[in-house]
Amino acid sequence: MRKKVIAGNWKMYKTPDEAKAFVEALLPLVKGHTRNEIVICPSATSLSTVVETAKGSNISVGAQTVHWLDEGAYTGQTSPKMLTAIGVTHAILGHSEPRTHDSETDERVNLKLKACVKHGIHAIVCIGEQLEERQQNLTRDVLLAQLAGGLAGVTPDMADNFVIAYEPVWAIGTGLTATPEQAEEAHTIIRTALAQHLGEDVAAKMRILYGGSVKPGNIAALLAMPNIDGALIGGASLVAEDFAKMVKYEA
Repeated sequence: MRKKVIAGNWKMYKTPDEAKAFVEALLPLVKGHTRNEIVICPSATSLSTVVETAKGSNISVGAQTVHWLDEGAYTGQTSPKMLTAIGVTHAILGHSEPRTHDSETDERVNLKLKACVKHGIHAIVCIGEQLEERQQNLTRDVLLAQLAGGLAGVTPDMADNFVIAYEPVWAIGTGLTATPEQAEEAHTIIRTALAQHLGEDVAAKMRILYGGSVKPGNIAALLAMPNIDGALIGGASLVAEDFAKMVKYEA
């Protein structure tokens, strides 16, 4: 059994005080929950606050991105060493928004993934197609290309340090959601490609999350699919009660 991951990506929301209040509200709602791995990814200014507030609980904390170098003249960037120094254990890589707005490339995702592995940070590697690409039946080609670029030079012994998140760009923040069947089809493509890159055993154990307008009302149907191993949740992760419902969805 692959332990499912329920991760919340807060994007550019919540001040440190708001983040602290969220975690304090969430803690009693998920106390003792062990079925799923719980990860919260706040903005950089709230990372320390969330780490401190969640200390000793079943909640892990992730950054929304990370640079691939330990240090250097890169204004506005955060290094892996900086994240681990404050207790951050996860990082999102290759989300569609940085890919679209900040020139995030497969090559950079690859560098960041290797840096995360080096520093023991668990990476959530995002891939997914645009609406036009899906309409042109290019979903498979896009996923395979992003996987090939993002996993270049990655070896099977690195596999415990990352998961894949399938995030169809057309379903992020739009209210549109891939049907469970559409998501399962994409996840099957991804797992088959992982077997080719890293071997059958690694692919069978690799967790592949779905992201794209996941809500309390649809998470159970999505996660019932055999190749969907969790969710990377955006807007619906901003309310503690809603996020707790998704963590504790009825299987």
